[in-house]
Amino acid sequence: MTADLTAQAPAAAPTLKSFPKPSALPVPPGAEGWEDLYPYFLSFRNLSGDEDEKFWFCDSQHWPTVFKPFETIGGEFAVKCLGQYNTRHLLIPPANGIEFKIHLGYLYMSPVPVPEAEIASRVPEFERRAGHYFQNWDSMLDGWHTKVRATIAEMETLSFESLPDAVPFDDIVGGVAKDGSEKLMESYDRLIQLCYQNWQYHFEFLNLGYLAYLDFFGFCKQLFPGIPDQSIAKMVQGVDMELFRPDDELKKLALLAVEKGLQPAFSDTDDVQGTLDRIAASDGGAEWLAAWTAAQDPWFNFTVGNGFYGHDKYWIEHLEIPLGYVKDYVRRVEEGHQILRPVAELVAERDRVVSEYRDLVPAELVADFDAKVGLAATAYPYVENHNFYIEHWTMGVFWRKVRQLGRVFADAGFWADQSDMLYLTRGEVRDAIFDLVTGWAVGAEPTGPHYWPKEIERRRGIIDALSSQRPQPALNTPPAEITEPFTMMLYGITTEQVQQWLGDDDSAESGTITGMAASPGVAEGPARVVTHADQLGEVQEGEILVATITAPSWGPIFGKIKATVTDIGGMMSHAAIVCREYALPAVTGTGNGSTTIRTGQRIRVDGNTGRVELLED
Repeated sequence: MTADLTAQAPAAAPTLKSFPKPSALPVPPGAEGWEDLYPYFLSFRNLSGDEDEKFWFCDSQHWPTVFKPFETIGGEFAVKCLGQYNTRHLLIPPANGIEFKIHLGYLYMSPVPVPEAEIASRVPEFERRAGHYFQNWDSMLDGWHTKVRATIAEMETLSFESLPDAVPFDDIVGGVAKDGSEKLMESYDRLIQLCYQNWQYHFEFLNLGYLAYLDFFGFCKQLFPGIPDQSIAKMVQGVDMELFRPDDELKKLALLAVEKGLQPAFSDTDDVQGTLDRIAASDGGAEWLAAWTAAQDPWFNFTVGNGFYGHDKYWIEHLEIPLGYVKDYVRRVEEGHQILRPVAELVAERDRVVSEYRDLVPAELVADFDAKVGLAATAYPYVENHNFYIEHWTMGVFWRKVRQLGRVFADAGFWADQSDMLYLTRGEVRDAIFDLVTGWAVGAEPTGPHYWPKEIERRRGIIDALSSQRPQPALNTPPAEITEPFTMMLYGITTEQVQQWLGDDDSAESGTITGMAASPGVAEGPARVVTHADQLGEVQEGEILVATITAPSWGPIFGKIKATVTDIGGMMSHAAIVCREYALPAVTGTGNGSTTIRTGQRIRVDGNTGRVELLED
């Protein structure tokens, strides 16, 4: 298995150019002192002296906007836990973890290589550990679901409430001898621990899902030199993914609404209660409302973002969002559109491609081919399914609890709005809790109301200033060869692609943007540039979505659009996988698509070759 992981390494580019050094990037006016908003170990300070020389790439795929101080928790937990599974759990031969820093508010990553001399020595232990998972996949994945759901359930039990004027008399009688403030501190600490716990679980199977696919990918590249990457991807498409369930539930609700003749009730879905009241008063409305309620747990624990930011809106808390999607699906059903994913067609195409390539496999390798494609198809769904349980469900509960605690502070005068707590680091929040409970306990005013309002406004100004500047896609000189498999397959950070970002692509033509051929097909139409999930409502039928990156939760708009173009992402990125499952052409990893293309500009997307043509100025 291991030998195949680096078999697809690209050839070195003949001439290497460089991105700017981190220290050379200008600080936007008003953002001076930005480094002090983040923990000392996270913000770029070049303390070791070599950070300014390493190659870094910006992970705008997961963190496309500037971090507020508290929001770094998602980046820290995610990248740390990714690293531990590569380096300490599985001992993946060619891949350690990924070093990460925040620079000018954005997250940058630098893959940590395994010294060539150590790769072979890791192979036996890696095969033993990964082999155990692959041999017991179903039972261990069942255990994973149990662990993750238990963590979420415990997180739901945590509560943050203002302290009373006096401890209850029953506590006096019972000799409790505590004032209740310890629960506030304990619940905060436990919230952070539970979030961290599920992020550790997040990567237990994710890296294995990538490895199974990468192993099959490398095997196919050796057997069939020149095989398109998309042909390999087609051999695992059409699977049943839980990540698509929220969107599928909305489609079922739309079909039921049309069947019951409830279309008039969806005239104004921004008025949630009014919409539900109109449905309740209609014939067949009770059946629809029962289906609506049943779909919410757990599938409405879904965000229009990606779960990494405190401002992400979750369906379960903003029911106008899923209702609006249902309204649009109802319209499309009435117009005769097929709104369901073309699963049967995807499966038929998958089986055709598998069969045709299997017929070309030498007889002595057919068993290996069958085993590897079977393992890849088994493990592949987790690559997307984990998103629902961690990024969406876990983080949805987490941010809801964070807002509850923020409201306690707001009620105590520490800041104006519950969301202002996001301008504190999680360590500062713990200090603020002790400040709050100390003032309450001794009957004096805490210090926070005199300190935090002004400080939060200062920090808000810095965040706003940082947000005015788009991040550099990468920093410093790229290595002659990029071979770390996750960097290549998930992010699309390959030697060729990085050089294309630098303008060193000899095949580049005027009026053409090149990227990765991520999902097959060709489409032409007007572009719609989307830089934030709040802009999704602007997407019109027949447009081509152009974004820094798409989120898996953008499924409800994929029925509207003709194709997708993203700045970052490889063959196994969320954008690539989702577009293939929705049968939409996609070109990912363009580097600058969202800043080069303008909304309304007519473009042609060729997902077969990875080219985007600008058909008009």
